[in-house]
Amino acid sequence: MNRARSESLFQEACHYLPGGVNSPVRAFRSVGGTPVFMQKGEGCYLTDVDGNRYLDFCCSWGPLITGHRPAPIVKALREQIDECLTLGTPNPKEVELARLLVEGVARDVKSVQRVRFVSSGTEAVMSALRLARGFTGRKRIVKFDGCYHGHSDALLVKAGSGLVTFGQPDSAGVPEDFVRDTIVLPLADREAVEQLFAREGDQIACIIIEPVPANNGLLIQTPEYLKFLREITARHGALLIFDEVINGFRLQFSGAAGYYGIEPDLITYGKIIGGGMPVGAFAGRAEILEKIAPLGPVYQAGTLSGNPMAMAAGLAQLSMLTPELYAGLEEKGRYLEEQFNRMDNLPFRMCRVGSIFWFYDAAHERPVRADQIDRESMKTYAAFFHHCLDRGVYLAPSGYEVGFLSTPVQRSDLDLFLSIASEFRR
Repeated sequence: MNRARSESLFQEACHYLPGGVNSPVRAFRSVGGTPVFMQKGEGCYLTDVDGNRYLDFCCSWGPLITGHRPAPIVKALREQIDECLTLGTPNPKEVELARLLVEGVARDVKSVQRVRFVSSGTEAVMSALRLARGFTGRKRIVKFDGCYHGHSDALLVKAGSGLVTFGQPDSAGVPEDFVRDTIVLPLADREAVEQLFAREGDQIACIIIEPVPANNGLLIQTPEYLKFLREITARHGALLIFDEVINGFRLQFSGAAGYYGIEPDLITYGKIIGGGMPVGAFAGRAEILEKIAPLGPVYQAGTLSGNPMAMAAGLAQLSMLTPELYAGLEEKGRYLEEQFNRMDNLPFRMCRVGSIFWFYDAAHERPVRADQIDRESMKTYAAFFHHCLDRGVYLAPSGYEVGFLSTPVQRSDLDLFLSIASEFRR
């Protein structure tokens, strides 16, 4: 493929943007080569600035569950533009989206009773942690090795793909004082959690976990383990926070909490709820959310929080998420996983939850903890990535990142990818 325009744009971008990008993994450092500059998205396909077309399994890192430019979202945004872009006041759309989200999720997860909208997943998690500390009067936070919760200072400790991709266990610029009360435990280790709570359970404000850890591989946890976390936090008066920024609305409307039948105290959202616009949210029990300003002493604010454009897109997006849509995605995901794993010549196997999938080293068991991921296999993934890219399939440019399916993907698109993958040789 000719990508001369992408190469030229990247050279120019490096003069103005650090590393030529606005988010590190886009720079292709993990896989090598020059980033591809995309111009257009339509359905499940991307077109780059040189006119090359790609089947998109990245989906803007997850938000585009109904593909690029779905008609209902485009229509909602065009109609909203005729009224206003942002107001800085309460607006009807934020009430409508709050009602749709709370009532829809609460059918399965009764603890979702209130929601506060923000502008990113990082902001949602940062606010949820502050709220947990304010509600409990405790300082300590428990997270898990390899789970990513955004780039706020307190959580950039063994945080997942972005840092692992660049070989950094932590981020420079984060003082030790900021992470002193952040405790990191291995995933899938009940004993470590039990020992910690036995020692200092009365000091722990919350456990935060991705119920579907999907930013340092797809480290699928058992329902029993997640229920154990619910039980031990409740027993010690700590909160359980599900970070569903990535997997929220991916498995079903009520997310992983509904999928696994667990009621966390707080849930953070992002990506899908914005319909392609920048949105985050945190939701949970009324008694907790009512500690947030203006009702309570925990401060949180945002100039563009709940802005009409983002709310309009979110309303249109969530209105599209029917049981039939999820059934269709599950059928496509099952087909892709089964067919991929029948190809014995490949160095990878695929694991999947709903419409989220990941490639792991075929020579090892499926990882459930970050330390079980074979780092050497990332070199092979880089070759596989470029093999697919050069044949018109866009995967995540890091082997630690997951892939996503969208509703416009057809069986013929999946067969195209499977055919291309089958031709790969190390």
